[in-house]
Amino acid sequence: MEFTWLSRWQPQLLAILRIVTGLLFLEHGLSKFFGFPVPFPVHPLPTLLVAAGVIECVAGLLITIGLFTRLAAFIASGEMAVAYWMMHFPKSPWPIANMGEVAILFCFVFLYLAAAGPGAWSIDGARTRNAPIR
Repeated sequence: MEFTWLSRWQPQLLAILRIVTGLLFLEHGLSKFFGFPVPFPVHPLPTLLVAAGVIECVAGLLITIGLFTRLAAFIASGEMAVAYWMMHFPKSPWPIANMGEVAILFCFVFLYLAAAGPGAWSIDGARTRNAPIR
């Protein structure tokens, strides 16, 4: 069975993936700094977690609204790769055992967004559409 009819919705589905992933990522940063929606279990935050929280808040917001999407997603992908190898992998090589599935998924979804761009409904897309023709 082919699902070629879904092709016409590709820009919108990419935008939904970008928005949902950006909001989920932003939630991690908000948790670290503001205890919202749930408090982060480690306080005071070590320097590395402060840096991670800043990346999560800034990149999460930029990705959600679709501004500088490719750059923000690339940086977020790198942060998640570092998080996996530093925090999860030393516990076990198996993601299910080291609880690193979320870091891996974020890493590769952000890498895809860095390559694919923001899709529909983004500030990046609006800036490109309204750019003067040269």
